[in-house]
Amino acid sequence: MGQPVREYLLTLCITAAVTYLLTGPVRKFAIAAGAMPEIRARDVHREPTPRLGGIAMFGGLCAGLLVAAHLTNLKDVFELSNEPRALLSGAGLIWLLGVLDDKWGVDALIKLGGQMIAAGVMVLQGLTILWLPVPGVGPVSLTPWQGTLLTVALVVITINAVNFVDGLDGLASGMVCIAAAAFFMYAYRIWYGYGLESAAPATLFAAVLMGMCLGFLPHNIHPARIFMGDSGSMLIGLVLAAGAISITGQVDPDAMKLFAGSETAAVHATVPVYIPLLLPLTVIAVPFADLVLAIVRRTWRGQSPFAADRGHLHHRLLEIGHSHSRAVLIMYFWSALIAFGAVAYSVNSVGTWFVMAIVALSGVGLVLLLLPRFTPRVPRWAEGFVPPRYRRGNREAAEEAADTGAVAEGGAEDGAAAGQVAEEPAPQPVPAGINGATAIGDRSRFTHRRRIGTPQ
Repeated sequence: MGQPVREYLLTLCITAAVTYLLTGPVRKFAIAAGAMPEIRARDVHREPTPRLGGIAMFGGLCAGLLVAAHLTNLKDVFELSNEPRALLSGAGLIWLLGVLDDKWGVDALIKLGGQMIAAGVMVLQGLTILWLPVPGVGPVSLTPWQGTLLTVALVVITINAVNFVDGLDGLASGMVCIAAAAFFMYAYRIWYGYGLESAAPATLFAAVLMGMCLGFLPHNIHPARIFMGDSGSMLIGLVLAAGAISITGQVDPDAMKLFAGSETAAVHATVPVYIPLLLPLTVIAVPFADLVLAIVRRTWRGQSPFAADRGHLHHRLLEIGHSHSRAVLIMYFWSALIAFGAVAYSVNSVGTWFVMAIVALSGVGLVLLLLPRFTPRVPRWAEGFVPPRYRRGNREAAEEAADTGAVAEGGAEDGAAAGQVAEEPAPQPVPAGINGATAIGDRSRFTHRRRIGTPQ
């Protein structure tokens, strides 16, 4: 697609590289600073793990914007718009608040006030919603107060939705990266497909956000060596919200010149105009659903909406038997299905095949949810390309060992019943994760088998 794509790719790679290289020193700094809170009741990991990963992500954000400001095509974004500076100002405030919370802990109401202040700073610098495209009515101009309230509400909701879903290794960074990729495709199409320069800042924000998440993800996958903490989760939530605000309230729908031809064609052509109303919610549909369910659940129990618990979606996936990695992949799958499905629907060429594909993929997702303990067997020739737990020989050896243990247990019980003294085997310690989180409890990876008639 030409040189702009290469510049976006360069910005993404620089952001990812800086974030990746900074995460190691930041981890050592977090350990030295004591930013390793004790294990809480709702936590999944079983070893104290350093936080403050948001410091590296903020460094990647600054590096990406700095590089983009000196590129041939992307520097026009900084010359014609004040939105990148507004994003950097709001991101700096929310990042500082997150660092304080990761180190010393900040009250929930204070964090909410800080999120609103960060959103207000962006509004004062021009990053706000000016109008809304309403179906059947057209663009509706908003008063300054209406635009400010709507902007602050969208920022706060997105930040807290991402923060709520940050409960498993690599979950928040991976889901936001998927959302940013879908949003980049949409924003790039609006910019170069319709020639609207006002969509350029949102496209840049999405590229930088992808780089931040991709650079941090290798350090955060299970078992995680470092957590992003609130300094990272609130930061990427704000960047995602900033892109949605920019392309929703700054792009003039009339400039697309879509209202031509028959009425049916005009309605179908205006889909890209109305998608921004839904896209900010679709790209965070899973975290947003988790946020709403958490508020309803806690309020129903008479608790504060900010009270912590273990009822989030990722906790429930672990409780029904999914492993840590599989729970994360399932959340990735549903996020990608909803986000890219919404973007694909904004393309005029989609039809019945698209609906059928979404239905089929949704069925696959439901099957994955209903088979928490299913482990596929791969052919012999492919065993060298998969993890050891999927290899046929290792599975058969583990199952045979489980059966042998059950037989030995039954024989010892029979001997004890005959008057012999059977020494009870010493309990085996539960292995802990390596510098990170493990699944809840000491559940065995393989199905426990025993002989009929022997006690559990």
